[in-house]
Amino acid sequence: MPDLVHAPLEPLLAQITPGNVEAGAIVVFAGTVRRHNENREVAFLEYSAHPALATRTMAEIEAQILGRPGILSCRLWHRIGRLELGEISVLIVVCSAHRAQAYEASRAAIEAVKQRLPVWKHEHYTDGTSEFVEGCRLQSS
Repeated sequence: MPDLVHAPLEPLLAQITPGNVEAGAIVVFAGTVRRHNENREVAFLEYSAHPALATRTMAEIEAQILGRPGILSCRLWHRIGRLELGEISVLIVVCSAHRAQAYEASRAAIEAVKQRLPVWKHEHYTDGTSEFVEGCRLQSS
């Protein structure tokens, strides 16, 4: 089950195990808060979401990834609230029989998150200004 969480995601990294003896690969993607975006210096981010819709969309993305050949498991987490530089904002873990399948599925999962997840990013800059980042136009499944 996917999670939309306020707590830091970093502790989850220590808990990642295949959990399946058929697994030959685990791919972990961690999206982090970076210092610069479009030539502006970022101080921190705030993510907001429509929780019920976001959780449902994340579950749909997980199910689609699980439907790919060779994929044994897929888990998604996305932070909401205030995030500091360097913190993990999105965490995706894909387990598969072979590494190529895991890498491809992980890439598909983050692209689906970027295209479909109703989460809004509010960047706060070191000059005291802020703005909501215009992301991808949301697409339906």
